[in-house]
Amino acid sequence: MTKSKLIPDTPAASDYQAEQISPLVPDVSDPLPLFEQWLAEARTAEINDSNAMALATVDKDGLPDVRMVLLKDVSADGFTFYTHNTSAKGSQLQARPKAALLFHWKSLRRQVRVRGSVVAGTDAEADAYFASRARESRIGAWASDQSQALESPQALKGKLAEMKARFGADGEVPRPPHWRGFRIVPQSIEFWQDQPFRLHDRVRFVRAGEGWTRGRLNP
Repeated sequence: MTKSKLIPDTPAASDYQAEQISPLVPDVSDPLPLFEQWLAEARTAEINDSNAMALATVDKDGLPDVRMVLLKDVSADGFTFYTHNTSAKGSQLQARPKAALLFHWKSLRRQVRVRGSVVAGTDAEADAYFASRARESRIGAWASDQSQALESPQALKGKLAEMKARFGADGEVPRPPHWRGFRIVPQSIEFWQDQPFRLHDRVRFVRAGEGWTRGRLNP
């Protein structure tokens, strides 16, 4: 089979030797402060959306589904993002409340994988975050039937114009009842740090009661 010219060549030994060797994942007992440290470092290193994460779910037929979303809060309670609960991901999360996340910070040669159960955020949390969004984004949340079939771009523009007229030039735009937060409560968190010759450093934390167990994995 002929290799596509779009695929880069496999790195040679000289390519690896020219790279700066990254430090190993630190020895810590709690993964959350380490994640926050990595996220802070990514914020200064990544060009766009350092809080972007791939969210993996499963549909009613058991077929995996994945898309990029934005992390909006992280704490000991879990990883929170917001969406329409009538969207494909919202429906899948409510039907099968388990999910996986992947953060990939290419500039730092790092990844973090999260797997766990899913709980709905509170109305108060959703109201507070929704109110912080740009007014146009809030109106857009009313105009879009996320993941549903769209007749045409013009149809969406028409719905947007309808919502702008509904709320007026400076009227309050409340949170739609179908727009809310979901929180991934981690059962495992794996840190991945690039190392030469694909011998990457991988450290996995697994929930154990109120704490975590920790162990390294083969690359």
